[in-house]
Amino acid sequence: MLSINTKAPDFTLCDQSGKEVSLHDFAGKKVVIYFYSKDNTSGCTKQTCAYNGLMDDFAAKGVTVLGISKDSVSSHAKFAEKHGLNFSILADPDKTVLQAYDVLKEKTMYGRKVMGTVRSSYLIDETGMIVEVRANVKPDLNAQEMLDLL
Repeated sequence: MLSINTKAPDFTLCDQSGKEVSLHDFAGKKVVIYFYSKDNTSGCTKQTCAYNGLMDDFAAKGVTVLGISKDSVSSHAKFAEKHGLNFSILADPDKTVLQAYDVLKEKTMYGRKVMGTVRSSYLIDETGMIVEVRANVKPDLNAQEMLDLL
């Protein structure tokens, strides 16, 4: 995981509609970035829907929320449509942003070692500095925890 009080790595990824979204587009605003493993899995769906349900509260505080996973734009499009998402989820199929934010880690799954995404959240301030990091978050509690930090 990246450390608090370090500059958040900039990136440009495509959202569920294929539109490019860059972190630097949000200069002067707070941003919550959460990383999740896979569209339409139980925990990731809970986490994403929890953020979606609190989107008005985040917006009222002037905070942009971005979800990122290794899924494709087309997978994100189906996921967003199925759950009525009203914020951007970004596709990182090359895992460059997952690696830059140090959330791609070795895990044990069914007795085998695999590389997977650690469910994590970052709060980035108006100057692009990381002010909070949460790792191994609970999917149903993460959105509210991040909102409470604000």
